[in-house]
Amino acid sequence: MGDSTVPGPAMSGRLTQPGALVREAKAPAAPSRDETGYRGAGLAEALLRKVFQHLPFGFPVRLWAGAPFPVGAAASGAADSRFTLWFRNPWAVYTLILDKDPLRLAEAYFGSDVEIEGDLFAALRLKDHLETLKLPLGERVSALLMAHKLRRLNNDVLVEEPTGEAASTSGPFHGRVVRGHSKDENREAIHFHYDVSNEFYRLWLDRAMVYSCAYFEEADQSIDDAQQAKLEHICRKLLLEPGERLLDIGCGWGALVIHAARHYGVKAHGVTLSEKQLQVARQRIAEAGLEAQVTVELRDYRDLEGREIYDKVASVGMFEHVGLKNLPLYFDTVHRLLKPSGLFLNHGITHDQAGWDKNLSTEFINRYVFPDGQLEKISNIQGLMEDARFEIADVEALRPHYALTLRTWVQRLERRHARALEYVSEATYRVWRLYMSACALEFESGHIGIYQVLASKRGPQQARLPLTRRHLYD
Repeated sequence: MGDSTVPGPAMSGRLTQPGALVREAKAPAAPSRDETGYRGAGLAEALLRKVFQHLPFGFPVRLWAGAPFPVGAAASGAADSRFTLWFRNPWAVYTLILDKDPLRLAEAYFGSDVEIEGDLFAALRLKDHLETLKLPLGERVSALLMAHKLRRLNNDVLVEEPTGEAASTSGPFHGRVVRGHSKDENREAIHFHYDVSNEFYRLWLDRAMVYSCAYFEEADQSIDDAQQAKLEHICRKLLLEPGERLLDIGCGWGALVIHAARHYGVKAHGVTLSEKQLQVARQRIAEAGLEAQVTVELRDYRDLEGREIYDKVASVGMFEHVGLKNLPLYFDTVHRLLKPSGLFLNHGITHDQAGWDKNLSTEFINRYVFPDGQLEKISNIQGLMEDARFEIADVEALRPHYALTLRTWVQRLERRHARALEYVSEATYRVWRLYMSACALEFESGHIGIYQVLASKRGPQQARLPLTRRHLYD
């Protein structure tokens, strides 16, 4: 992902990486054909009409030259006017056909070769159809010939480097492929996502910088209040008492350990794999005067030593990075560290299907956002916890809360677009904007969910819980 500069629109350019034109001068918002020097706008229009002809809805498209035109079901007058796709150069059009990667359209957007004008959430309806936009053989051959012709027409203004599999695993927006979820792979994946810029995250997160699902009592509640409510909700579920030892696995910027120490008097310890998160967490702990109560360190959960050390253990938005094959080890590790009468709260995202099969959504997440991210069904998660000798005490679904959280983050990020570019590239901004918008829609559709699972060790010394949930709300 990095902070490499992605230039804006231009008079002409040289394509040095897929989706990223190196341009020499900025152009007006709607450049004409003569200004760009590109050819074949009419051919590109015919090609896009062919590609999207079977789409069940319609929307307008515009090119580097000419007037907007409808594609998809728009022929029947049912165009979705909430958004327009703007293809800024011929490369962005013909690679949709010549490159078999269905995510190339996303990369063209990241590289500013395609613009989404209007409602991004409406435009993301395209995602569900990109994998199924398969033309009959005759039309496919025709589209390929048209794409090659459009490419030849612009050979003198677009000089390309090789695309395909090599580019898709080493391009400017990609994280390193994670295969075994080793310690080195997980550390690098966390660095790829979380060490972008603390200031970038600070622009759109709440004051405490909580990068996980908030807890809304009302849909219009502020993100600051909703995140404080989430921290409080977790502490109440864990029945924290003064002097207890709390472990936070994946402590982020320190919000939970600080809240628990300040309001419940616990001695808290947090671990993270992000050096930049660690710096902020330690600074905030010092500013709060909690250095005697709260410690944080850079450590993999697998390297935590000891047995029956902690009264309570929390893991919030971390186990999605563990890897499905490592989940038994993860839960065994927590079981080893927890005291016999302790409580464990696991807060994390789940999938509506078992396993983590490769498809458009999983490939998008692993390629551009979380290289080590893998999700599992909640029923399978509970089964693994029970296999690790945990007894499930409480399960709470928070899916609508995460949809609200993500939409709030997107709004805040969009409002601070100009400031975000002080810390990250335009491409990085677009990756975050697109991924958080897409995730909001995934939560709203029910394809992914999020659960807080409270558990204790099985046995005669298990935690004594209240007979009702009244303590969570009084």
